[in-house]
Amino acid sequence: MTDDTLAKTAFFAASRETVWSFLTEKDKLGLWFHPADADLEDGKPYALIKTQEDGSTAKICWGTVLHMVRPSLLVWSFTVKPLDGAMTTVTWKLEEVHGGTRLSLTHEGVGAAASGAALGLLMSLDSGWDEHLASLRAAMA
Repeated sequence: MTDDTLAKTAFFAASRETVWSFLTEKDKLGLWFHPADADLEDGKPYALIKTQEDGSTAKICWGTVLHMVRPSLLVWSFTVKPLDGAMTTVTWKLEEVHGGTRLSLTHEGVGAAASGAALGLLMSLDSGWDEHLASLRAAMA
């Protein structure tokens, strides 16, 4: 882990399979993050999208699913518009705990991808992941 790696941990009163479905199924992704263009599949590109006022869609973030081990590990390459296509890596680990699931997220490579704008983007992603994890908890309630 480098000094520009974001790390988050959240606990959910849900099984790993349930949490997994919210990380990988397009409609459930839209409940807490952004809708996906398709369910996430190992080795396949993905795009999380936003519907514009005119009905068209725009990519919010995108990349490729690099590795999936259902229901314990999901790794994406990940970029957003401010990164101009430079890729970072997001890793999700799901572990059973008493009565639920511990979800650990690491987001790596932001500093190298963002260069001089790294701190501002790290701060934005840090607060964004906090908001999205809170939305994930609410979506599963």
